[in-house]
Amino acid sequence: MLDCKAFYDVLTASGVDFFAGVPDSLLKDFCAFVTDNTPPERNIITANEGGAVSLAAGHYLATGRPGLVYMQNSGLGNTVNPLTSLADPAVYGIPVLLVVGWRGEPGVKDEPQHVKMGAVTPDVLGAIDVPYVVLPDDLDGAKAAVADALAAMERDQRPYALVVKKGLFAKYKLINKTASPYDMTREEAISVIVDGLPADALVVSTTGKPSRELFELREQRGQSHQTDFLTVGSMGHSSQIALGVALDRRDRTVLCLDGDGAVIMHMGGLATIGTSGARNYKHVVVNNGAHDSVGGQPTCAFAIDITKVATACGYTGTWLATNRAELDAAWPEFLAADGPVLLEVRVKIGARDDLGRPTMTPQDLKHAFMGAIRG
Repeated sequence: MLDCKAFYDVLTASGVDFFAGVPDSLLKDFCAFVTDNTPPERNIITANEGGAVSLAAGHYLATGRPGLVYMQNSGLGNTVNPLTSLADPAVYGIPVLLVVGWRGEPGVKDEPQHVKMGAVTPDVLGAIDVPYVVLPDDLDGAKAAVADALAAMERDQRPYALVVKKGLFAKYKLINKTASPYDMTREEAISVIVDGLPADALVVSTTGKPSRELFELREQRGQSHQTDFLTVGSMGHSSQIALGVALDRRDRTVLCLDGDGAVIMHMGGLATIGTSGARNYKHVVVNNGAHDSVGGQPTCAFAIDITKVATACGYTGTWLATNRAELDAAWPEFLAADGPVLLEVRVKIGARDDLGRPTMTPQDLKHAFMGAIRG
């Protein structure tokens, strides 16, 4: 295993002292150490991974030193544009050090949404001509890998990737967690939402723990899962999936159960929803101010006003609930209003330790959901 502090010290001693990215579960220990030990202006948790590459590019232009961008390998899709049309040596030639968590590595058990990207991660990096090395799990090997990467980046004026296998980093627990004044849990909020929905309402839930909690609530109550589409991957895209459903089934209430990190990742989607005219569209954002599913690193969601952003994007109404009583009071009015409408529910970070995962395959969930729509 690689000690987080030792690896961080290797980076900073080599002149890498600017970090940006989206936290990843394979990198959560390293990301937590960076969060605890780097000034906030030198560690920017970005809306998405492409933005992090561009931020690191700006850092290089200002200082002549490469920044480090951390991400899950699924986030490579968000980086393809800036890596190929900005940082590539055929364009501006900007060194950026990528640290990529290898979810779904062949031969390593993982969730279905990671299998494809895990299999093609080396091919994706090869296709966009980003050289890479699998980061060794010993300090001397890691030090040599960083030195080689920085030398290649300087020589060839290009990005370079360090690919991180599962279990590489030693455990480190985040100290500077997001402070939350809220008492309600996300699962409690989802329970209220599920109880208040019409029986034929269609639900599209975001990736990570919200979908897991929705699935378990249905199981606990003996309810069918057929009206729920659990977006197990594709972070930030649930709202657009829900909109696609809503536009074609205007006779059904369609609710997007979203998270703060997901909304921020592709916030431009709010403008598409707000101007869609989808009167049956209901958008619930459960906001705990953190990337809860991948280690608890903070988002900026408590520092912004999601309801005002939605209003500016054309939503016909917005509500904010910061406790159970406010949620109970807002819910009937929210549900009765013509959409698109948005309800932000602020909750505390965390989930119960025994939270399970969906026991149905994505294909089974898809077929059940399509059957519920057509039936």
